[in-house]
Amino acid sequence: MTFDFQKLLRAVYVIARHCTRNMTTLQEVSKPLIAVCQMTSTSDKENNFSTCLRLIHEAASRKACMVFLPEAFDYIGSSKEETLSLAETLEGDLIQRYTNLARELKIWLSLGGFHEKGPRWDQDRRIYNSHLVLDDTGHIVSVYRKTHLFDVDLQGKVSLKESDFTIPGEGLVRPVSTPAGKVGLGVCYDLRFPEMSLALVQEGTQLLTYPSAFTVTTGLAHWEVLLRARAVENQCYVVAAAQTGSHNQRRTSYGHAMVVDPWGLVTAQCQEGEGLCYAEINLPYLNRIRQEMPVQCHRRTDLYGKITMKTSS
Repeated sequence: MTFDFQKLLRAVYVIARHCTRNMTTLQEVSKPLIAVCQMTSTSDKENNFSTCLRLIHEAASRKACMVFLPEAFDYIGSSKEETLSLAETLEGDLIQRYTNLARELKIWLSLGGFHEKGPRWDQDRRIYNSHLVLDDTGHIVSVYRKTHLFDVDLQGKVSLKESDFTIPGEGLVRPVSTPAGKVGLGVCYDLRFPEMSLALVQEGTQLLTYPSAFTVTTGLAHWEVLLRARAVENQCYVVAAAQTGSHNQRRTSYGHAMVVDPWGLVTAQCQEGEGLCYAEINLPYLNRIRQEMPVQCHRRTDLYGKITMKTSS
């Protein structure tokens, strides 16, 4: 019997290639890719949609499983009157476009802050600041309505009163199971309230998300440090899509969309202007951090009580 060395080599090559493919597949499963958007919304809804469309298509071409859009991805008005005049319902044309897009590209979308007409629109002309999650079939799987409204007057620097025309949400929503992990929903100013993030983490959140339109003044002082703090204290990924640049003569945003890992490291960040940053989500790494330093187990709720989460109806 003769020994066919070439045949053996071919067999080894086939086995090695098969193993490599399996390893790649496992890596892709354990480290899903997300895309985080940075943009400059104006009152031109069509132009804003075109920007989002371009960014989402780019993310899909990179095989991102989920795209995160910032607060006010739909528009930023130059006045209260203009802001209200452009508002829509969840059943309106704009959200329908995004549901079609998610279905077409088979991609999950975090729509980070939509001007949604309130339930008594005809009587009071007030809106919600709503964070929607769409799955890859185009269905709305979660809606969180911003609970902490940005009423701030820093003399000579920032003066905004969101409550003038926005209804505060009545509760939190449970984390959403997505291909990237369990996502806990917030919006912008919610970032400053650690009780909210703790409540979401106690419900199983692995990625906290804060789509934002931070002012330049507060962004320079607090943006990165707050995002990293929420990541460290909760041992979570923190995902923060952002508005950037000048929206109109009255309003400018800080930008610096970023992703922070559960150890507090900034793993992705947008530079100046509109664009995307990408990050792999490594849930085994997150779990290892939580096992090695089990902060949640060490909480002394006997001393300071336990945070409980009230969900919206």
